[in-house]
Amino acid sequence: MEPFPDQFMEFHPIHGTNVRLDYSGTQATRVESFANGVCFSKQPLKPGEIFLIEIEDKELGWCGHLRVGLTARDPRDLEVVPEYSIPDLTDLGDSWVFAITRNHNKIIEDAGADGQQAGDGGLAGGRRLGHGEAEVGGRDGEGNNNNNNNPKTFFTDSHLYIENIRVPRDKLVGRSRPGRYSHILDDLYKSNALPPTARRSRIGVLYVPKGQDLADMHIIINGEDMGASAKGIPAVQPLYAVVDVFAATKCVRIVQVEYGFSSLQTLCRKAIQKHIVHRMAIDWLELPEALKHYCKYE
Repeated sequence: MEPFPDQFMEFHPIHGTNVRLDYSGTQATRVESFANGVCFSKQPLKPGEIFLIEIEDKELGWCGHLRVGLTARDPRDLEVVPEYSIPDLTDLGDSWVFAITRNHNKIIEDAGADGQQAGDGGLAGGRRLGHGEAEVGGRDGEGNNNNNNNPKTFFTDSHLYIENIRVPRDKLVGRSRPGRYSHILDDLYKSNALPPTARRSRIGVLYVPKGQDLADMHIIINGEDMGASAKGIPAVQPLYAVVDVFAATKCVRIVQVEYGFSSLQTLCRKAIQKHIVHRMAIDWLELPEALKHYCKYE
């Protein structure tokens, strides 16, 4: 697809009652309970445009994690924001939302199955990604981590290709906090070896046009496409991203993705990082503090 102008992504001012947005509208924090954390993108997504978020903070003790998806419902037309994205929002129709878990996020195409069809509100066997046990909000427990398949082309391709869609890889994988072992943790992020529900994990949602005014929804986790998690979505109406800051996920922030020419700030960051073995060494450079911070965290 042809590149489209970059759009500054923000959360919609209409959101769940337990959500607080920061001054920029790019960070959403659930301040109470484990529910009422549903958020939307401020603007509808363009075809192939990813709404990418990073998990900033977690709240131990809750069972269940982040939920993401798409909705054709304009947030301004909702009488009240649903308490849960699943099942409340999906039961309203025209919404496709799935739970991200520590494992089993990869979509496995069943022989002879067409995946989720428009209006189903979820895959057969549960409204979530992949196969496995569904999660509900409650106390206690973390599941075991079975690693997803590692992306084989992360270090050689500058873009993630999903059919005719190209997504720049530069921002798809998060980075650990700077520290003695950050270079080791960064390699684990790049190989998608850490749990998708961990802090610094980056999760995005987009839709791929399929013709006849239909589209497939794809979830991207740490630079890897999880497959078509919803098929045959009507793409005639505008589609908003849905992010449910649910249960163990407490705070998320939007990561801006550059589709066109890289900004000067990004070019500087790439040049500096290319010649630095360890991020802690950035502190020794004679650079503005704002640029140091950007190079260490992005």
